[in-house]
Amino acid sequence: MRSSISLGLPFVASLVSSAWAATYALSDNHVGQDFLTSFTHEAIPDPTSGRVNYVDQATALSKNLTFTSADSLIMRADDTTVLTASGSGRDSVRIKSVKTYTTHVAVFDVRHMPQGLSTWPAAWETLEDGWPASGEVDILEGANDVTPNQSTLHTSPGCTMPDGRAQTGAVVTEDCGDSGGANLGCGVHAPTSNSFGPAFNQNGGGWYAMERTSTFIKVWFWARNDPSVPADVSSGAQSVNTDAWGTSTAFFPNTDCDIASKFGQNNIIINLTFCGAWAGATFAQAGGQGDCATYVNNNPSAFSEAFWDIAAVRVYT
Repeated sequence: MRSSISLGLPFVASLVSSAWAATYALSDNHVGQDFLTSFTHEAIPDPTSGRVNYVDQATALSKNLTFTSADSLIMRADDTTVLTASGSGRDSVRIKSVKTYTTHVAVFDVRHMPQGLSTWPAAWETLEDGWPASGEVDILEGANDVTPNQSTLHTSPGCTMPDGRAQTGAVVTEDCGDSGGANLGCGVHAPTSNSFGPAFNQNGGGWYAMERTSTFIKVWFWARNDPSVPADVSSGAQSVNTDAWGTSTAFFPNTDCDIASKFGQNNIIINLTFCGAWAGATFAQAGGQGDCATYVNNNPSAFSEAFWDIAAVRVYT
């Protein structure tokens, strides 16, 4: 970890200028049935090698793995089928926005996220073709119900984050470009346990927001009962002013990373996988017995809480 002593004036000036934000106008208001046309279901092999079978929209609707109401999108995993070891993984859903975005604010109003041993839910942004040339922003992500939430950037080599930056979260890693080859990115842990998993769900969820500019990326989290949640966030206002949102949970400035060149057009992706590179690798550490994939195959009832309940995803530009 880089030393935080001797912060020179150019460094301080960079952090101050990066903290400036703007007012953004609502451009895409994804609520209820709109998700069925503004997002596509990706029936693709899992890039993270999870024990999952992502289904297309027709299958998801027919199997009740995706359904909507006036103010809710539900996306869930199959919780009734015992799987064979030689068959495909557990049916689940992965959706991707039709539109791509550069400078913008995305606000996720989430009532419930998937929970359970072996689960790996994520709400994030990237461009899948040529990854990671256009960068990746993991806004809400974790595995095996282990708290707190981790927000992470992944880029091509040559992007690191400085010590001593203004955020409420705790630094996990600083090399966004994974020059060591471990594919960890530069992560930040949220300061509260109700930012992820069962504690998040028991509290009625909350709001995640991500602001991306050419000079910084920020992520905020407010729990459902947090009195400090900005009114423009909680109400789904026609515009938002990030200047009034206070110190972000995670702050990724361009001090040692050219954000403008490391990030391009990105889609919004929301998914649930099982095991794989993260949840599988930490399955035993989280209390799992035996093999993660075998657990997923044999215990469908363990996934009764493995669902998303999303009130809205709003994008401001």
